[in-house]
Amino acid sequence: MPEGKITLEDILKLLSKYEIKELEGVKIEGGDIEIEFEMGAYPNFQAIGMELGLAAYHLARVAMMLGFPVQQLFAQQQPAYPAQIPQVPTQLKEEEKIELIEKKFEPYRQEWSGYVEEVQLGATPKEGGTRKYTIKLGGEKSLPFYLFDAEQPHLPSISVDVFDRAVPLPKAIRTHYEDVMGHPDEWAKKVIKDFGADAVTIHLISTDPLLDDTPPHEAVKTVEEVLQAVKCPIIVGGSGNKEKDPVLLEKVAEVAEGERVLLASATLDTDWERVGRAAKEHGHCVLAWTQMDINSQRTLNRYLLKRIGLPRDSLVMDTTTAALGYGLDYAYTNMERARLAALKGDEDLAFPISSGTTNAWGAREAWMKESPLEGDYSWGMREHRGPLWEILTGLTLSLAGVDIFMMMHPVSVAVLKELIHTLGGKKKEVEYEDWITSEL
Repeated sequence: MPEGKITLEDILKLLSKYEIKELEGVKIEGGDIEIEFEMGAYPNFQAIGMELGLAAYHLARVAMMLGFPVQQLFAQQQPAYPAQIPQVPTQLKEEEKIELIEKKFEPYRQEWSGYVEEVQLGATPKEGGTRKYTIKLGGEKSLPFYLFDAEQPHLPSISVDVFDRAVPLPKAIRTHYEDVMGHPDEWAKKVIKDFGADAVTIHLISTDPLLDDTPPHEAVKTVEEVLQAVKCPIIVGGSGNKEKDPVLLEKVAEVAEGERVLLASATLDTDWERVGRAAKEHGHCVLAWTQMDINSQRTLNRYLLKRIGLPRDSLVMDTTTAALGYGLDYAYTNMERARLAALKGDEDLAFPISSGTTNAWGAREAWMKESPLEGDYSWGMREHRGPLWEILTGLTLSLAGVDIFMMMHPVSVAVLKELIHTLGGKKKEVEYEDWITSEL
């Protein structure tokens, strides 16, 4: 045979081709047996084992055809190592038994040096107001829902937005309020009685000079009507006009004296002194709003507390809510930093946090019918997307430490409330199908 390489398979094929079952006086001489492996950067030991097994199989077949009694060889080769393995006793002698130390498992508990101030919204007749119930925010001595560290005295509350005029809203929201738009008192009744809100946020947007430019003394009549229509705590905001809002909120503080409303809001770029002094004089709370800057929040809080002398139990922070899809991570981080600072003893940030969760509807994914990008995949029904966007924004920020949410869609309110009560240990048995599916 000419010099070269021949595989074991080639030898077997030759023997099979000529029906040779036994060879006598045959000697195979040559070089080493070579086994080739194809591998990448790292050896595949399973593949190597398979190749070695195949080689052994072929060698055994060739040996049998050459007349060697392979079966007899395997029968004689009994491994010696089992006899060398010491037998493990199934039972220990009495003197060899070890008594284990009993230890009860206890979860790790984090003790914080600080706490969050408790702020009450609303006042009952005994307290000088007309509310049937009040809402307490804050009071935490641990991170949100860390019930093994400390009990969470007050779970987050939910307030639903009401406007003093008809406003353009996404269709998914508008369908629930079309019958009460233009009637803020009826709107407030609906969100409390039908949708289970804990409080009402009245937005006096008609005061905007670019809209109706309603004078403050006229706009506050809406506040009086809502206070008569519902007996829950209320939050009152303006139109966002920097010049007019402080004047408006000062007037609101006068007409709602004794009701302990939350004035929304005092900001560094408006007349925060006017808002703070009105709240202090008439016994209300102030929403201190800053734009995702924890140092600005600390500064504004100091101004209200030290320059105005606002009581510590009358301040709520709003560090700005950016919704899922356009900055939720920034909003979460800012709120979480504020809450951690409070628990570590930072008195300038030890206040309840409010979230304008309605901002979730500003994300295009919440309200647009389809993606604006050509060839993009379908986004699905916006009637489902919108509430989900609001729910996920609220749920995420509840884990950062939010104490009160301002929301709009009734399904979002119901689902988030259910989740909060579940996380807070108030609902022991959860029927998941009750809140996963909902009629829209």
